[in-house]
Amino acid sequence: MILVFGSLNIDLVAQVPVIPGPGRTVLAPSYETHFGGKGANQAVAAARIAGPGQVRMVGRVGRDGFGDGAIENLRANGVDTNLVVKTDEPTGCAFITVDQSGENAITVASGANLTASASDLPAALFGPDTVLVLQMEVPFAPALEAARRTTAASGTVIWNLAPVPEHMTREMVTELLAVTDYLLVNEHEALDAAAAVGLDPADCEAAAAELAKAGGLTCIVTAGAQGALAVTRHGTRLRAPAPSITPIDTTGAGDTFVGALASMLSEKVPLQKSLEIGCEAAALKCLKAGSQDGMPARGAVKSIA
Repeated sequence: MILVFGSLNIDLVAQVPVIPGPGRTVLAPSYETHFGGKGANQAVAAARIAGPGQVRMVGRVGRDGFGDGAIENLRANGVDTNLVVKTDEPTGCAFITVDQSGENAITVASGANLTASASDLPAALFGPDTVLVLQMEVPFAPALEAARRTTAASGTVIWNLAPVPEHMTREMVTELLAVTDYLLVNEHEALDAAAAVGLDPADCEAAAAELAKAGGLTCIVTAGAQGALAVTRHGTRLRAPAPSITPIDTTGAGDTFVGALASMLSEKVPLQKSLEIGCEAAALKCLKAGSQDGMPARGAVKSIA
C-alpha cells in the first residue's frame, strides 16, 4: 500500500505574459481552478500508475466546498480518502502564475494542512509493505512521526524535501535523513539540505552524494529537462534522461515524478527503471495544464513494460 501523508489544496491558476516581480502587477485574461497540494498531487500521480485502491491519502481539508471537491476528486482518481479529516480551518489554496514558457511561481495558503496530525494515522497502516510518501507542506513533527512509525514497521519512506522550509534547521534535516530511504530533491533543495547539515558541496550531484552518505539512504535529484540522478548509500550513481518536449505547464511535474517513482518502488521495480518511468511520467504531465489534469495513466507511460 502506498500511503501519502500530506497536503490537499485548491489551485487557482492564471496564465500571464511574465511572472511579476516585487511591486509589479500583470493582467491575465482569466483563471482556472484545479485540484492540487503536493500530497494530493502525489497521491493522484501514484494512483494513476498503481491503479485504484493502491493509494491511501491522509490529510486535512476544511468544512467547505473546496474540501468536498478535493475529496471527491481523489476518489474519482482511485485514491482511498477514508482518512482525510475535515476541520474548521479553510481548505488550503495555492495561487499559481504560469508564464509563456511554462515556468511557474506559486504562493500557498496552508489552511487546514497546518492541522495535520500523526493521530490521523492508525497503527494498522504500517507494515513491511507500506510505502510512505511525505513532503513539506504539512507540519514537520507529525510527518517525522509517520516516518519513524513506518521505519519501525520495516516499511519504506520516500521524503520529498519540498518546499524547503524557510527556517530549516540542522536538527530537522538530521532527523529527516535518519528515517528516510529515498530523499527526493531538486537541484536547489539538494544544496539547501546539504548546507543545513554543515556540508559545502560544489554542486547538486556532490550534495546528493554527501546526503546519501550522511543518511545511509538513496538521494534522488530531479533536474527538469536534464532528467534525474540517484546516488545510493554505497555511492553508486544512476542517471535517467528526460524525454525532449515543449512544455505547456510544468506545475505538478515534480509531484508526478514522485508518485510514479513510489508506484514503481512499491512494485519492487529496480531503481534505474523506476527513475526512467518517473522522468517519462513527469514529461507527459508537462504537456497539459494544471497540477493533476495532465498526470498520465499507466498505459500512457511507454517505459512501463
